[in-house]
Amino acid sequence: MLEFIINSDSCTRCGECVADCPARIITMDEGVPTIAADKEASCYRCQHCLMICPTGAVSILGLKPSGSRPLAGGYPDPDKLEILIKGRRSVRRYKQENLEPDLLQRLLDVAWHAPTGMNSRDVLFTLVDDRGKLSRLRDEVMAGLGRLVREERLPEGKEFFADFVRVWEEKGIDILFRGAPHLLIASAPRQGACPVPDCLIALSYFELFAQSLGVGTVWNGLCKWAICDLLPETRQRLGIPEEHVIGYVMSFGRPALRFQRTVQHGPAAVNRVAI
Repeated sequence: MLEFIINSDSCTRCGECVADCPARIITMDEGVPTIAADKEASCYRCQHCLMICPTGAVSILGLKPSGSRPLAGGYPDPDKLEILIKGRRSVRRYKQENLEPDLLQRLLDVAWHAPTGMNSRDVLFTLVDDRGKLSRLRDEVMAGLGRLVREERLPEGKEFFADFVRVWEEKGIDILFRGAPHLLIASAPRQGACPVPDCLIALSYFELFAQSLGVGTVWNGLCKWAICDLLPETRQRLGIPEEHVIGYVMSFGRPALRFQRTVQHGPAAVNRVAI
């Protein structure tokens, strides 16, 4: 059941929810927005109707307008947002401390608002929420890579992982996980419309929100290769569903450094179409 409910006292019959419904299943019935029972299965569950109603008269999926935050006056200053985007950096030095549980949950809840293809909303965040856990995972992964090196079983093109193992075993330098206290793996069902892009978009949202809260991140392709290609048994160890494809991996935590200014990339490479 969609629980599509209209507050008749506050509804102005403006028709905005009807006009903006992507599935085009909301109609006016005697001047009141309605979804016919036989159309409910076609609902995208996008909540556009709840968002667009100017008087907060629409409730759906058991969600009421009072549970949402108003948008008016709440958007960030564009200049500050530009600085956030231009100042985003990959962080490879971290403080050896856990993030607070409430902060971790907030980061994940906000990132989960990222758009997904066909509004599938099936991205799974696999989180290592404690630096002790990540230390144990790192030890297991490095030991597994060490076995591959000694047995000469590193695949072609991945021989450079032997250098990571050597530096770890000889000097205790963690190139793979970068000494971060936390790890986030985004995955989604491989039969979905666009599982990998969905994961990348979700992690992009996570990263920008994290940096706004003073949390550093790094896109960890090396870790993704280790988990997906070299030690696939790690997936099961982490509880990632077999039917999921891993979109990407991100290490994060409180940075042990502070950047002072933006870089100066650009101008943008643009192909302007002339037809």
